[in-house]
Amino acid sequence: MEEVKAYIESGILELYVLGQLNTQECSEVEAMANKYPEVKAELSAIELALESYALENAVAPSSALEEKILAQFNTNTITEKLPEPKVVPLYEGQKDGTVRTLRFALIACSILLVVSLGALFSAHNDLSQANEQIATLSLDKEKFASTVSKLQFDKSGMENRIAMTETNEWATVKLAGVKDSPKAKMLVYWNKNNKNILINYAAMDLPKTDQAHEYQLWALVDGKPVSLGVFGNTDNAKEAVKQMETIAKAQAFAVTIEPTGGSQNPTMEKMVVMGGVTI
Repeated sequence: MEEVKAYIESGILELYVLGQLNTQECSEVEAMANKYPEVKAELSAIELALESYALENAVAPSSALEEKILAQFNTNTITEKLPEPKVVPLYEGQKDGTVRTLRFALIACSILLVVSLGALFSAHNDLSQANEQIATLSLDKEKFASTVSKLQFDKSGMENRIAMTETNEWATVKLAGVKDSPKAKMLVYWNKNNKNILINYAAMDLPKTDQAHEYQLWALVDGKPVSLGVFGNTDNAKEAVKQMETIAKAQAFAVTIEPTGGSQNPTMEKMVVMGGVTI
């Protein structure tokens, strides 16, 4: 299934194994694993791969560290701490043998503990590095997806511009920047037959607005402004082309920055582009 394949390739399973997801995201991964055997199998494969990697790259403690630990276990110190036996030894030297055995056992346990800590420390470092690499790959993937989306958006806008110029049905009105925004520009497409109005985000360069404001397109009809609707920033546009309100006739078009939802009358000091109709 394409949905399952895309889910596995998204990288979320690796983040789950590394413990980088919140409670809700973990529940979603577990639900997917219970529902789809492919997801569950992939989770097991990732866990085994990370475990194998950690074991293969475990680092044993240095000989100097081992000698330092052994030096801490002095025979006399251990002997002094041991309580006097309350039973008669079965044979001479039993107490010394017991202490010697205990000493070697403690040393062996300490060495095993140090080796284990060294392996865990090494595995932790390797997992941290793997986590950083996964995070970097995830960020690169997002950037790549964003770039691809932008290219597709621009391609759609360019195809629209070409289509408009290849027919006499549409008139292209160029809107240029005014005094306060000289570099601003955009295009308005006006259908001569059905009077539809289209704008092209890919052919638009307007000053950015904040979350409390958006653009409003106006048509100048018999000297009076008529609203043709509002539209947002290019960054928020889902499609390259947006249809506005129809207008039967117009002498010019203009765009102003208005509060979200638009205004009944244009805020003239917030005008960013304007262009006259020549058809």
